[in-house]
Amino acid sequence: MKIKLLDLTVQELVEDYYDDDEGGVTGYGGKLDIRPPFQREFIYKDKERNAVIDSILKGFPLNVMYWSDRENGEYEIIDGQQRTISIAQYVEGDFSFNDLYFHNLTSDKKELILDYKLMVYVCTGTDSEKLEWFKTINIAGMKLTNQELRNAVYAGEWLSDAKRYFSRIGCVASKIGKDYVSGSPNRQEYLETVIKWISEDAIEEYMGKHQHHEDALPLWEYFRSVIDWVESTFTNKRPKIMKGVEWGSLYNQFKDEDLDVDEIEQETVRLINDDDVTKQSGIYPYILTGEEKHLSIRAFTNNMKQRVYEKQSGKCVICGEKFEIKEMEADHITPWSEGGKTSEDNCQMLCKKCNREKSAR
Repeated sequence: MKIKLLDLTVQELVEDYYDDDEGGVTGYGGKLDIRPPFQREFIYKDKERNAVIDSILKGFPLNVMYWSDRENGEYEIIDGQQRTISIAQYVEGDFSFNDLYFHNLTSDKKELILDYKLMVYVCTGTDSEKLEWFKTINIAGMKLTNQELRNAVYAGEWLSDAKRYFSRIGCVASKIGKDYVSGSPNRQEYLETVIKWISEDAIEEYMGKHQHHEDALPLWEYFRSVIDWVESTFTNKRPKIMKGVEWGSLYNQFKDEDLDVDEIEQETVRLINDDDVTKQSGIYPYILTGEEKHLSIRAFTNNMKQRVYEKQSGKCVICGEKFEIKEMEADHITPWSEGGKTSEDNCQMLCKKCNREKSAR
């Protein structure tokens, strides 16, 4: 991978600046994609963009910007979109600073801005090398999400089509999935979620495989199938505890099973009313898998454990040996799965060895 420093002026940056009002923004003589597919919309407010112009007029250095070389004579911005657009919009006359538009400035002030030197690092390399570089930049202060970083590497027709379904406020995926999927579409969290589901956590492999496909219709159809399955299996919608469940993983595993939806609803209500269940979003995976780890069953309090320890005179009820309390663990006499509660009268203190052996049986 190669990284080079590109020393350019504001005048060079804003040459042929163009915003088509449909998301496409270019500059640097038409060679720079200022808003590539992974970038978010312009979010700077007056305060932030005024600070950019103020820094330039005072000769203060702006933070380093990062571009990626597309190796066809064109570039795309990785970090610096907000500053770049602020500069270009001011020179184009889209806003004023200190009540003066760019065309109101004296000639020397105009030259001061146009001759201002920007520091830009340009990266050239393989997809994997670029992704690693983007991650390093992110650690150093760039605030892209993991999926935005991936989008920078796997841009293409497929990604553009996928974003149409999953990556804009009010997109079709958010309309049908808002009660089940966490995150924000425009931060690429919906897109990341559905790719994670369909690829079973092999997100980058999936994106690499489909990067040059013409459309993302199979990904959309998969998402629709997941949501349809959720709504037909868990018939009472409870957004507060349904949002953020790994529905795709459950769909992949159980979509072909014959499930009793009435029985599922009854068990859901029972678990919601069980005070020992501290993670209600885990109810759905627990019902299907039977794994108690999803529920985070309420633990015995330290006071409960101390009182039971005193009643047992510090002895393990299985082996009869005496231990310090820190060498023992609290155990349900009647297991929670058999109706036992996390209460003092259902608690016994066991040494760690006996508790491990009991749990393994």
